[in-house]
Amino acid sequence: MTTIAYSHMPEGYECPFCRLVSKQKDIVYQNEYVTAFIASKWWPNNKGHVLVVPNRHFENIYELPVEYAAEIHRAAQLTAFAMKSTYGCDGISTRQHNEPAGNQDVWHYHLHVYPRYANDQLYLTKGDQTDPDERSFYAEKLRSWIRENV
Repeated sequence: MTTIAYSHMPEGYECPFCRLVSKQKDIVYQNEYVTAFIASKWWPNNKGHVLVVPNRHFENIYELPVEYAAEIHRAAQLTAFAMKSTYGCDGISTRQHNEPAGNQDVWHYHLHVYPRYANDQLYLTKGDQTDPDERSFYAEKLRSWIRENV
């Protein structure tokens, strides 16, 4: 398969996820390929959502090697099981955006994993920055479950 680059990353872009991977405190799962951590922006009825990012910089799905894609979805699945068990959520949604028309706004591939609840209105609300202590609380719940079950 021929790889075609579709880049929209501005020149001189400083990737926030590349900086975060090595310094992130709210990691719930990490291996040589990926890091899953509690997002700093939450939707009001879906607290504790997780971002799964490759440890190497890939802008979007077009650049993402298959071995990274597999590890991203493995981490998302572990996170989903952990959320179901520890949050008591009714379901899970994943979201991933590519290019400006696809609503991508951070130029590093990432997959959102949201806990879902009946009538939570996820797609009708806006996210806000969260308190680091609150993130730590959710991170510890998920980390503990993953440690005990993997």
